Amino acid sequence: MALPAALQSHVTIHMKRFIITGAPGAGKTAILRQLELDGFGVVEEAATDVIAAAQARGIAEPWTDRRFVDDVARLQQQRLSRASHQPDDVQFHDRSVVCTAALATYLGYPFSEFLAGELKRIRKEAIFQDRVFFVRNLGFIVPTAARRISLEETIRFESIHQETYRSFGFELISIEPGNLLERVSFVKSACRQIA
Repeated sequence: MALPAALQSHVTIHMKRFIITGAPGAGKTAILRQLELDGFGVVEEAATDVIAAAQARGIAEPWTDRRFVDDVARLQQQRLSRASHQPDDVQFHDRSVVCTAALATYLGYPFSEFLAGELKRIRKEAIFQDRVFFVRNLGFIVPTAARRISLEETIRFESIHQETYRSFGFELISIEPGNLLERVSFVKSACRQIA
């Protein structure tokens, strides 16, 4: 879904879109909640919502269906489109379609035509800043209904995530374990330094 020309110029000239990503349970959501409380635009993660909706329909493990990856990518595309209408100068995106590509790799699924097209589009249109905030794991994992992954699998997924972002030309800015306000302060400081 292409953005209207008038909106594309606003995005290109003014809006900076930063991706915040990392392995499940690294503290990414807490950082994003604090950034939102501090007045920044935040675009929500898609996979957790796709999982929750499927589980509400009685599908216990929706990620076992290959369509899951495209469902996540489509919701990301919709949220990206809606977010483009916001007046934010800076937006933080809770994951991106590159994360969905990492998820496909982790799950052993080939990239669909839709996913491949979205990956190509975000690079061609330079939707996101080239520097991505990568939240490092905390050394433990707290399971949830959507997060059914061991610490060992989290570490493996973190590695796949890193490799995937780098393969698409992104530079990773590590957010090391620490308390929430230190991590948020680091993000804000790094954003000011990125032209």
